[in-house]
Amino acid sequence: MSIGTRTTAEACLEVIETTALSVLEGRRAGVSVMARVTAGRPDAIYDLLALGVLQALNMNGDVQIPGVIALIGYDDIAFASAAVVPFSSIRQPSELIGHTAVDLLLREAANGAEGEHEQIVFQPELIVRASTGG
Repeated sequence: MSIGTRTTAEACLEVIETTALSVLEGRRAGVSVMARVTAGRPDAIYDLLALGVLQALNMNGDVQIPGVIALIGYDDIAFASAAVVPFSSIRQPSELIGHTAVDLLLREAANGAEGEHEQIVFQPELIVRASTGG
């Protein structure tokens, strides 16, 4: 797993590898960001481990979110709105995705291998909260 960071000094996208999707791995990634000299820290972080990253940045105490680093998560987990700094997130229509997947599977099974295959694209929703200045 990984988190993406954007550093304005180099105007690049960086990937920080992690071993799992967990709060503790997010915290470990956040600690690694905080270990950098201030000029080498990203100005924004997008990740699936936002809660752990938020904890690490807050525990350090010298990083203002979003003043110094903006943070955005993915999947709009329940803790996103209840965190110390509520963090912005990308929300997927998960219930609709689940229902559609079952419908597609049933249609595929009924039509057999010769049937027409469908591809459906879902529109995610940006939920703006305090971690990005929203």
